[in-house]
Amino acid sequence: MNRPRGFTLLAVVPLLLVVAGAIESPQYTVVHSESDFEVRLYRESVWMSAPTDEISFEKATKFGFHRLFQYIQGANLNSSRIRMTAPVLTSIVPGAGPLHSSAYFVRFYVPVKFQASPPVPLPELNLHSDRWGSHCIAVRQFSGFARDSNVIKEAEKLAISLSQSSWANLTEFSDKNAYSIAQYNSPFHFIGRVNEVWVDVGGSEVPGCESSHAYTY
Repeated sequence: MNRPRGFTLLAVVPLLLVVAGAIESPQYTVVHSESDFEVRLYRESVWMSAPTDEISFEKATKFGFHRLFQYIQGANLNSSRIRMTAPVLTSIVPGAGPLHSSAYFVRFYVPVKFQASPPVPLPELNLHSDRWGSHCIAVRQFSGFARDSNVIKEAEKLAISLSQSSWANLTEFSDKNAYSIAQYNSPFHFIGRVNEVWVDVGGSEVPGCESSHAYTY
């Protein structure tokens, strides 16, 4: 696959904006909290998604975000410039890629201004929009850098915590062990980094996860 020149710089510099303040993020309320995880009810939202054929989490995030950055810089049919949001989300489905490798989808939260009608990306970027209904997500926070060497371990820690809680039978780990890694900081931010593992909680019948309970942070 041919890479656009300068992809490394473009892929990482925009993440500096994540720590600049006043960054828009998807809205949620916490419906359950324990010492090492919490369950959040996220409101309906639209994300722009970049599927990748990379074999590692780090490469998939870098190359997927590069395409998303081109999109928010105006590589869309409207030539619209879109403000950076947080987090950058990399969804991982182990075993769903070529030769049973992981499949990766790097996602950008579309700002409220464009949620009703996101600008259409240029076809060569191979992006598509995903509309998520209001639903609950189990979240575990971890510090440092999200790497190939630790994201699986962090996901396993969340799985263990959930298995020992009242939420054991309500999460989607059974669905090919799919999970997402949310990153909130620039690669040049070394202290106090914030990352999260996200796993969907299934079923609108789950107490506290009905859309009528939505609250804006």
